[in-house]
Formats: sequence, C-alpha cells, structure tokens
Amino acid sequence: MPRAGSGLGLVETRQARVCEGGLDLACGRRLDAVTVAYECYGRLNAARDNAVLVCHALSGGAHAAGWHEGASKPGWWDVMIGPGKAFDTDRYFVISSNVLGGCYGTTGPGSIDPATGRAYGSRFPVVTIADMVTVQRALVDALGIARLRAVAGGSMGGMQALQWAVQYPEAVQSVIAIATSPRHSPQQIAFNEIARRAVMSDPDWLGGDYYAGEPPRAGLAVARMLGHVTYLSDRGMERKFGRRRRPGARAFGFDAEFEVEAYLQHQGQAFVERFDANALLYITRAIDYFDLAPRGGTLRDAFAACGSEFLFLAFSSDWLYPPRHLEAAARAARAAGRAVTYREILSDCGHDAFLLEHEAQGPLIREFLDGSGAVRSAAPLRSADAGPARVAPPGAAAWRAARPRRRARPSGRTGTS
Repeated sequence: MPRAGSGLGLVETRQARVCEGGLDLACGRRLDAVTVAYECYGRLNAARDNAVLVCHALSGGAHAAGWHEGASKPGWWDVMIGPGKAFDTDRYFVISSNVLGGCYGTTGPGSIDPATGRAYGSRFPVVTIADMVTVQRALVDALGIARLRAVAGGSMGGMQALQWAVQYPEAVQSVIAIATSPRHSPQQIAFNEIARRAVMSDPDWLGGDYYAGEPPRAGLAVARMLGHVTYLSDRGMERKFGRRRRPGARAFGFDAEFEVEAYLQHQGQAFVERFDANALLYITRAIDYFDLAPRGGTLRDAFAACGSEFLFLAFSSDWLYPPRHLEAAARAARAAGRAVTYREILSDCGHDAFLLEHEAQGPLIREFLDGSGAVRSAAPLRSADAGPARVAPPGAAAWRAARPRRRARPSGRTGTS
C-alpha cells in the first residue's frame, strides 16, 4: 500500500478498444480490433499539448507509477513519474500502455481469438515494434491528443520511442531513449533465442496451447534467469553477491549453494507467477526484428525525416545495450540535422540502471523537458574522434565509497527489464 507522501497514490488500469476498422500488421496478417490497457497520471491541459507517453520494457506493463489497491510495490517507474519527479505530473499528462502482444490487458497470445473462442496461443500473429507503436498512436488519438510533448522509454521502451520519431514524425516533439539500441545486434538476438528455446523445450508448452492446463513454468523460469544475467553487470554482481554461499546450504551438490544461484532461482520463480510464456516469445521476437534504419538505408536516413529533438541516455556498465549503440544513433541523428543530447551515465548497475539510477537520470530528463530540447548541465556531444560525454551520479565518489555491501537476498531490490 502507498506510504504517506508517496506521490500519485492509488491508480487504476483502464482499457480501450482501438483500431476498430482492423489492424494490418507487418507480418501480413490482420487483427479485427485491439484492446489496449493503459494508465494516465496528471492532467491534460486545455491546449492538449503536455502529454508524455512512457513506453515499457520487455516484462513491464501499463502500471508505470502509483499503487494498485492491495499491491506490495508501486509501478515499474514510480521513482521517475509523479509530482516533482523527472516526469512531473504537476506539469505533464503521462500515459503508459501495455504493448500489443503483451499479457497485462492488451491483446496478445493469451487473449481470446474471436474465431475460435479460445486463447490465440501460437496462432497469434507475430508483431513488431512498429505494430506496437501503431496501437499506441491509436490510443493517443482516442485520448484526443494530436501531438505528444515527448515519448520516453528504456530498453525495449526506448526502441518504441525511436520508432515513434520515424513512424509518426509529425506527432512527436521530443524523444527520450534510454539504455537501448537502434537495432538488435546478433548477440542480443542470440540471448533471446536461448530464452525462447528454454520455453519451447518445456513439455508443458504444448506448442503454445497450454492455457487450459499448466503453463511451461520451468522453461519460463530458466528464460528469466538468463535475462537477469544480461540485466546486471560483472562489477555489480561482484558487489551484490561475490562468491558468498547461502547459510546452511548443502555443499558438494547441485542445489543453489551460492547466493547468486539463489537470487536467479528466486527471480525465475517469481516471474512465472506474473508473466505469460507466449508473451515472452512474441515480445522477444518483436525486439529481434527491430532495426530503425530503412531497408537498404542508414541510420542517418532514418533520422532525416524526423522532426523531434532527442535525449539519449546510456549507462557505462550496460553490456546488453552498450553505450556505443546509442552513441552511434546520436551521431546519426546529429548528422541528419536533428537536435541531439547524448549522455553516458557512470553506473555499475548494468542494463537495469535505467530502472535504478533515477538520481542520475532525473535531472537530465527534467532539464530536457523544461528547456528547448537541450541539456546544458554537462558537455555537449563530442565530435566523432572524441570519447562520449559522461555524467557521474550526484556524489558519485562518496557514493561508491560509502555504498553498503549488503548480503544479497533473493527478495532484494531489482529492476524489471
């Protein structure tokens, strides 16, 4: 339950039916209509020009901030959204929706197929990031908003933000892309394929038609364990776990003896209680297909037709989406004549830093939104032959020296990429 002064307080997820005339997908198939789950925070002004769309990562949903009745924790980006926060709901009308293909209220593989009366399962059409953005645009239109003040997101959410700028350049004033990439690399595709094979190798997957029985829990848990390794960093894992063993754990066997093993097992088991295995398959495939550059073209070509201003934030220890990926996007956007600010934030939190390092991100985002799209609190993007502009969190030196080296507990604070 929310604590006193915790910001937005209780919120509710709503649903809207969009694309009533049908949605043509990139794969060549068609959905008759789409139900989309969403939440809104703050108030839309009379000019209807203060709306910010926040896009979630792989396992997120519409519940980005505030508290649901009876919940033990707030939305996935509550530290960033609310009165006086980076996305200040005293000034901005913030929208968050679950993506097409998800499992938190938006049409996806677990939804009922009107043609059969049963869950789609693997009969659901493969979707792309562009398809997800099409549904978001339909929701924004339904809310009576012609142009967004900003689209923002981290990880897969950052891909959606970039896609908005290319797909609907007239509808986006600015883009905030965090811990993401303009294209999925072979290594990133490889990790996703291992995760999918873990799910599909589980006998309970049943070709995707498991909704009448037990879901593929073991496979989905392993997939999540792999994902969590990519969300952390080597230095962060050393600090969090070291080689510490669990008190009382049996040695010389194959149970979870090390604390890092127990952590991964806990994360895997917790994930199967809240996420759909088929949704993981569909969303990871959508991420794999993502490439902002037009076929036969370049990143510069992609940004040439954009009218948005851009803020790119990367994290030094993120090896899933290394800073060089966003820096390349920043240089391409700058070469195409766009207004660009790029920052690499020093952190040992790995990819999940976009969910955890709010004290470092917040001031940069606030200044970007408050100004004309520029961030002046650090050196501008440097030339191609120089290193990236780097930003240390407030009091970084003292923070590193004083940060407690707690014993890792499976229920400890984690991100939810």
